Amino acid sequence: MAEHVILFTGPMGAGKTTAIRSLSETEVISTEANNSERDVVDKPTTTVALDYGEIVLDTEDKIRMYGIPGQKRFDFMWNILKQRAEGMILLVNNDAADPISEMLSFIEEFRELYDKGGVVVGVSRSDISPEPSVKDYADALEKVHPDMAVPVFTVDPRDGDHMQMVLLSLIVSIEARAEFGHAGEAQV
Repeated sequence: MAEHVILFTGPMGAGKTTAIRSLSETEVISTEANNSERDVVDKPTTTVALDYGEIVLDTEDKIRMYGIPGQKRFDFMWNILKQRAEGMILLVNNDAADPISEMLSFIEEFRELYDKGGVVVGVSRSDISPEPSVKDYADALEKVHPDMAVPVFTVDPRDGDHMQMVLLSLIVSIEARAEFGHAGEAQV
């Protein structure tokens, strides 16, 4: 059985905890506390250390899912959790003030996870705010990081089947890179 460690990243309120809860086959460990930044995202609680859940895909792949706090002030947890991670699912809420800049900031912060195995971007809350479009995100990524191939999906973190498709996309990337080497490496 293969085992993968996947990081769920993104700004506060993008749906990381919800996505892990919708996917996990085990009880999710969560470190929620009262949200002291209700002016930024109006929700009662927020993750302050990590979320953790597990799922087994096709009886062959055990996935350990870690969700990070979305606020930069908890970046010490980001550094701890990204050390073992092989890839990341970056969730961005489409109704944020500048979601494309948030996406690019998280891509930059966690660039080594792309280099290790891969990154998938999930755009949440597109039902509330249809713009920017998935194409806008993909175009921004292509402009800033033309060397990166990052799939972008619209997602509903509450939908386990939907999130499983995103997770499988990332696992395929990680396993293909392990099997065939990283894209862009010189072939001998």
